[in-house]
Amino acid sequence: MKNQQLTLRFLSFFFCAILVVSCKPKEQKAAKKELPAKRPNIIFMMSDDHAYQAISAYSDHLIQTPNIDRIANEGIKFTNACVSNSICAPSRATILTGKHCHIHGKVDNVFPFDESQTTFPQIMQKAGYKTAMFGKLHFGNNPKGVDEFKILPGQGRYYNPIFNTNDGQITVEGYVTDIIMDMTLEWLENNKNSEEPFMLFSMQKAPHREWLPAPRHFKEYTKKTFKEPETLFDDYEGRGTAAKTAEMNLLTHMNWAGDSKMYPDIMKELGIKDKSGWDLEAFEREVGAMNEEQRAVWDSVYRPMMEAFKKEYPNMSDEELMKWRYQRYMQDYLGCIASVDENVGRLLDYLDETGLAENTIIVYTSDQGFYLGEHGWFDKRFVYDESFKTPLLIRWPNVIKPGTTSTEMVQNLDFAQTILEAAHIEAPDDMQGESLVPLLLGNNEEWTRDAVYYHYYEYPGIHMVKRHYAIITQEYKLAHFYYDVDEWELYDRKNDPNEMKNVIDDPAYADVVVKLKKQLADLREQYGDSSQLDQEILRKYLEAQNNPDIETVPLH
Repeated sequence: MKNQQLTLRFLSFFFCAILVVSCKPKEQKAAKKELPAKRPNIIFMMSDDHAYQAISAYSDHLIQTPNIDRIANEGIKFTNACVSNSICAPSRATILTGKHCHIHGKVDNVFPFDESQTTFPQIMQKAGYKTAMFGKLHFGNNPKGVDEFKILPGQGRYYNPIFNTNDGQITVEGYVTDIIMDMTLEWLENNKNSEEPFMLFSMQKAPHREWLPAPRHFKEYTKKTFKEPETLFDDYEGRGTAAKTAEMNLLTHMNWAGDSKMYPDIMKELGIKDKSGWDLEAFEREVGAMNEEQRAVWDSVYRPMMEAFKKEYPNMSDEELMKWRYQRYMQDYLGCIASVDENVGRLLDYLDETGLAENTIIVYTSDQGFYLGEHGWFDKRFVYDESFKTPLLIRWPNVIKPGTTSTEMVQNLDFAQTILEAAHIEAPDDMQGESLVPLLLGNNEEWTRDAVYYHYYEYPGIHMVKRHYAIITQEYKLAHFYYDVDEWELYDRKNDPNEMKNVIDDPAYADVVVKLKKQLADLREQYGDSSQLDQEILRKYLEAQNNPDIETVPLH
């Protein structure tokens, strides 16, 4: 009897345990996050040549940018955002069309944009969005799909700039970065109560060459000293012909008047000549545009600095001169960034104060990266990281988880489709990017790309960076320099972040080379690029330059 009771108790306990386990709720997969039903406002902020290493959200060794950092802290920061062609007008055309350069036609700053191409602002305008653009477009004076615009002609100027508008040309007194934000905020104030959502472009000229800061930053930044990059005196050993022959060196290729702000009379006294043919013109275009009050502030800071240099110059070694030129460059470049950051703060504060922030996507990016003395260089163009990578920060309250970081390979090619999807607008089938919306929502498993395609065309030309195309993954970068040389370069991005050693011939990477060359060929086919098209584009380029070598174009 006792054994029967024990058995019954055991069975009772056993079945209860089974019941408890069977009733325990199953672990659910995280639900896929959906887009909000309400169409958002979108503000697309882009600066010109803003290096990611000059944003403290990426690196704080040069400057603090607390306002730009707010976007990263309250949204998502992309650490592998990049461009498809590191040069201004082509990048902007790619952003607007969602297509590679060989499709939209703007392969460099000279080739015309294919006006038959549809831009995403046109699509949004048709879908009921109010659209506006203020600042620097850099190609064309009448942007397509924009209700209201005030656009700098060409490069524009830093002081008392001219703008092309819907109603003709105007000149506005002041500093260009402040003025562009004034226009942005005025438009927002006039449209904040509209029932229609808006797509607003606020496009800064700064910090484009020749890097002229706002007068309020002259004294502070010209007294600063900045940490030199470890590759400032790079000798390019272990790299190919392209790196060795590029004309971007701070010491030998940077201009004196326009870039280092050397007064023409001091240049004459020191026997320093205008090698570029446009250096003195650039100085006069910018400094000569100042009014008397602005020029007095300029002269009170820059004249004593240049007089001091005049005394030191005759006894300076090349190394000392390189260091001096680096500091002069950084003082002006980062002084420009200070104003950009201040004005980003003005915009963010306005959105918070008016309640617009709640349903507004903020994008901050640049049209490409920029060299800040790394490898001894300034400018861009190369597929190497400082040029190829670009800042990309996006805030979308209640949608993007604050403080998110993404390492995925995303590209300016993706912006059009991203913005259209966020606005619940179907993108045309001929766009070539991939919407970032899954990454913004946290649905990372939906992201499909693991490599991006790059193609640079402007050679022979300014800075003499050879034509090349490339495939880039998070781990590797394979590039083919194909005009007047036939050279391949492979960089291990994880183990060689400064890209100092081309390992294309290293047996340890033989399998990687085979795999990436196949992937690169597949990407070129996928995007409709080819050697035949390269030949056609190059011939047109040389024809435009009246180049006698057109009959013997060496393409590899």
